[in-house]
Amino acid sequence: MIQVTNLTKRYGEKTALDNVSFSIDSGEVVGLVGLNGAGKSTTMNILTGYISATSGDVLIGGFNIASDAGKAKRLIGYLPEQPAYYPEIRVNEHLEFICGLKGVYKNKQARAEHISEICTRVGIADVQTRMVRNLSKGYRQRVGFAQALIGHPKVIILDEPTAGLDPSQLIEMRNLVKECGKDGTVIVSSHILSEVQTVCDRVIIINEGKLIADGTPEELTGGAVYASNLTVRIKGDPDKVTVELRKAEGVTQVRRTGKAEPGAHEYIVYGKKDSDIREAVFNVMAKAGLPILALHSSEASLEDVFLQLTKTSDEESPDEEVSGS
Repeated sequence: MIQVTNLTKRYGEKTALDNVSFSIDSGEVVGLVGLNGAGKSTTMNILTGYISATSGDVLIGGFNIASDAGKAKRLIGYLPEQPAYYPEIRVNEHLEFICGLKGVYKNKQARAEHISEICTRVGIADVQTRMVRNLSKGYRQRVGFAQALIGHPKVIILDEPTAGLDPSQLIEMRNLVKECGKDGTVIVSSHILSEVQTVCDRVIIINEGKLIADGTPEELTGGAVYASNLTVRIKGDPDKVTVELRKAEGVTQVRRTGKAEPGAHEYIVYGKKDSDIREAVFNVMAKAGLPILALHSSEASLEDVFLQLTKTSDEESPDEEVSGS
């Protein structure tokens, strides 16, 4: 449904996109992620026909977004990060306006039925006659989603679709995105990587204008574990346990977090970066006669993989905030 080939975009001497290629089939929900200035927003703007590429091709349903813009754009529904509305207009009037812009459902009754269906689908049926200016941020986001669905486009591009939503709305929006993926192609851009991992079948990561990773969340994380930091529950005198843990090869720090159960305490054990200290911890505890009742190391998340792939220096840490552009 979407074919991107050797996409390049330059602004003067700055290269925002450098020879990016990928394809997305119908029925896929794909996450597009990247740091600020990585080229993610530029990619989305070219896909929607908002800006042109310096070189390369984008085909939407077989139509070139540059040379067959009208036909290509008719296949696209777009939710920008900050949807634009006339504040003095009512929700249903706004959606009627969008129908007119897209040239769909010219019959008045058919248009009203279509708008009613879309409003019910995104959960705004009860606010159809309210002024957009009087809606909460979450409801305005839903109106933006409804706008993207006008005309039942085959390709839906969503930029930060869960921004401003409360937890219950968040779950509803996830389900809606997945539902849209059954009938067409969905591209989701978000800086909340846990959302991307939950919603998307596949993830494309762009960094410094280049595509650096493309695969399912499972393929990207690879089932990896971060075994340099452990949470361990050990039975025995806490002072003795702490002393013995520090003897384990690769351990750099031990912190007792509290009593977990009668006679046992829980500890966070830190190791050297990218090391696996599980076996060393087991061995020193066994030698000291201190039973390990539980041991946990974290599985790699999409955020862990993202930070690893996009890090620019050894000073970056997994605690820093990940944001989109």
